[in-house]
Amino acid sequence: MSAADGSPATRFEELKPGDRIEVEHTVTVGRISKEVKTVGTVLRIERQRHGLHFRRADDDEVASDAILLELPDGELTTVTMDEFTVLRRA
Repeated sequence: MSAADGSPATRFEELKPGDRIEVEHTVTVGRISKEVKTVGTVLRIERQRHGLHFRRADDDEVASDAILLELPDGELTTVTMDEFTVLRRA
């Protein structure tokens, strides 16, 4: 697998705390969508289980893969993965 620019992509499962990565993802606010690159150091990766604002069957699990990053200025941010997110080691 490779990113759009041809550089090798990294898989979510391969990440470890301390890895420095670049994440390319789409941020949508209202009708406006922007392609954003976020660069930081991985603090934690996790699969977050959640509901979707309505009652679901007990055995119907819904989860998102999330990365907690520390940005170069010390700010913390969480990036939630989807099928269009591209990860690269920085």
